[in-house]
Amino acid sequence: MDEIGHEATDDKYVSKKICDVFGTEILDEDKKINRKKLGNIVFSNKENMDRLTDITWGYMQKRIDYIINKENEIVILDWALLPITKYWDMCNIKILAVSEQNKRKKKVIGRDKITGDYYEKRESKSLDYKGLNFDFIWENNYQEKDVKQILKEIYKSIYNLEYKCNENGQK
Repeated sequence: MDEIGHEATDDKYVSKKICDVFGTEILDEDKKINRKKLGNIVFSNKENMDRLTDITWGYMQKRIDYIINKENEIVILDWALLPITKYWDMCNIKILAVSEQNKRKKKVIGRDKITGDYYEKRESKSLDYKGLNFDFIWENNYQEKDVKQILKEIYKSIYNLEYKCNENGQK
């Protein structure tokens, strides 16, 4: 979903609307939206987050619908906000990845090259998944062997078959 979000903010029409609302201070030297600057604005204020969602959602929904409606495709939606969208009920299998908070924080800060403060702002907007039904809850400790194991369990559940993969994780 991050990729689709990036596409949305890179779209000229969407980008202009975002700048109309949040100002051109959120642009980088190439006149593209700096997502970290924008994040500092929207993650600290619910109304700003709602404004951004109102601007980007139409683009994102059209793109997601296009992807889902392709024939013969398996679609995996890796999206923290999935449970509050129409797509939640469309999912055949729902997987929740959880991890120990400090490990997750360290991983995300390194991967996204963000500060601890920015991470905390972003996390404060996360959903509470209590009360939601998941088919699998995966304890993500960022180890490749554990990813392979959850894939085996999912495959077996779907197809009632053993999932076999080579040492590179390929089926």
